[in-house]
Amino acid sequence: MHHGWVEIDGGKIVALGAGRARVPQSIDLGSVAVLPGLVNAHTHLELSHLHDRVPPATDFVQWIRGVIESRRTRPDPRSEEIMGAIHAGIAQSVSCGTALVGDISNTLATYGPLSTSVLAGVFFYELIRFNAPEPDAVVADACRQLDALPQAPHVRASLAAHAPYSVAPAVFRSIHEAVARSGRGPVSVHLAESAAESEFIARGTGPWRQFLEDVGAWASSWTPSGTTSVEYLDALHVLDARSLVVHGVQMTTSDLAILEARGSTLVTCPRSNRHTGAGTPPIAAFYASGVRVAVGTDSLASTGDLSVFSELAAMRAIAPSVTAASLLESATRHGADALGFGADYGTIEPGKRGRLIAVSVPPDVDDVEQYLVGGITPEQIHWIDA
Repeated sequence: MHHGWVEIDGGKIVALGAGRARVPQSIDLGSVAVLPGLVNAHTHLELSHLHDRVPPATDFVQWIRGVIESRRTRPDPRSEEIMGAIHAGIAQSVSCGTALVGDISNTLATYGPLSTSVLAGVFFYELIRFNAPEPDAVVADACRQLDALPQAPHVRASLAAHAPYSVAPAVFRSIHEAVARSGRGPVSVHLAESAAESEFIARGTGPWRQFLEDVGAWASSWTPSGTTSVEYLDALHVLDARSLVVHGVQMTTSDLAILEARGSTLVTCPRSNRHTGAGTPPIAAFYASGVRVAVGTDSLASTGDLSVFSELAAMRAIAPSVTAASLLESATRHGADALGFGADYGTIEPGKRGRLIAVSVPPDVDDVEQYLVGGITPEQIHWIDA
C-alpha cells in the first residue's frame, strides 16, 4: 500500500493501514519501502572465512576440491579466525536486511553464534556419508549431538543430507525418518546442482565417481539409477513438503513437476552457481512450474556478500519475465514458510514479529517493486524495530 503505516508494540505487529497513523507518537520514515525482514533460505556461515580464497571455476567438482583443500589448512572449526568470520557473516546478514536464515553446518560451529544473535532460523546439521555400513547409527549420533545443544527459541536445529553423490541412499532414508519422528522441521539437500552430478546419478561415471574414489569414500554396492537426481530421491521417498531442495541448475520440466507435486521448496542461489561453475539456473522455468521458490546466497566462499537483495538482482537479470512481486515473495513469505517460521515472519500482518526493514527509495521511483529487485545496498536499509 502507498502512504502506509504499521504499529509495533512489544516486538509484534499490532495494526497497519494507509493514511494518517492512528497513534500520535508515530515516526515518519520518509520515502521508504517497508518490507518484512528478508529470508536467506540457504547459506553456510561456517565458510565465511573462505571469502575471496576459493577462485571462480568452470568445473564444479574442481571448485569443491578447492574448498576442501582450503578447509584442511584450518582444521580447528572453532579457531579464532573461523569464529570471528562467522560472527562477521551474521553481522553482514543483518546489515543487508536478513531476519531469517537456513544455515548449513558440518561442524556445529555456527549454532552458538546464531543462538545469541538477532537472526532467527533453522540450523541444519549436514551429514556427508556415501559409504555408510551403519546408516542408522550415523543419523542417531547426529541427533544426539543436536539434542545436546542448548535450546534457543529463535533457532531450530534439524538435519540435512549434503547431496545424492555424497550421501548413501540408506542415510537419506534414515534422516527422513528421524526428522519425521522428532518433528524437527525442514530438511535440506543440494540437488541437481551440476552436470557432473547428473552424470554420476544416471551412469555412475564422471568427476564425482573419481572424487569418491580419490578420497576413499566410494561404495561398491551403490548402483546408478539411470534417472535424474530428482527422480532418484523421489524413488527413495525422501522428497516432501519439508524438503528444501537447493540449486536445481540441471532440473528438467518433469523434475520441477515432481517437486511441485511433493510440495517441496526450491532454493535458488544463482550468484554462487556462476562462481562455482555449476551454471545458470533456469529461474523462469522454476516459477512457471508452480513450485515454491525461495532465495539463498550460499556462502562467502562463492559469493561476494550475503545480501539477499544482491541475489534478487541476479535473479531479475537471468529471468526478466518473472515479476518483481514474485521475486520479493520468494525472499520473504516463501522462505519463511519453507523454514517453518511463517507464523512469525515473511509478511507484514498483525500478530507477526515486528522485524521489519525500511529501504530508502528515491521519490521519483514509479515502480517500487522493480526498484527493490534492481540492487539495494546496506546503506539504504534501516531496521524499524532496532
